Amino acid sequence: MKYPFQNSEAAKFMRDRILALGHRKTQAEIAIEAGFVNANMMSLLKAGKTKIPLDRIPSLARALECDPAFLMRLSLEQAVGKTAALAIDEIFGTAVTENERGWLNELREASENSDPRLTAKSRHALQAIFGK
Repeated sequence: MKYPFQNSEAAKFMRDRILALGHRKTQAEIAIEAGFVNANMMSLLKAGKTKIPLDRIPSLARALECDPAFLMRLSLEQAVGKTAALAIDEIFGTAVTENERGWLNELREASENSDPRLTAKSRHALQAIFGK
């Protein structure tokens, strides 16, 4: 049976994170840390049967040991759809994760705070780092 959010990036992330933490935490422990009354909530989220509740993002991110801005971005897209999530990003700005802030700081340091323009050459070099 296909569930409504089964193929969402948020559900995929939940599956991956819970699996990655499996050697240290059970799903029930993650659910308790996130403040869910029902430990089965983690199974529902992983399967894509239900959306990630936006009000649980901070506690869920702590329980999943992930960046809350990243989890919010995935959850927002799941909650309102890609088009609306893009509109929210356009209006309020894209949430920047801790890891992205690290990249930005390194970019500023490497460029001596010169505000470098993203050229085709620099874009290509950046994509090469990620094997694209």
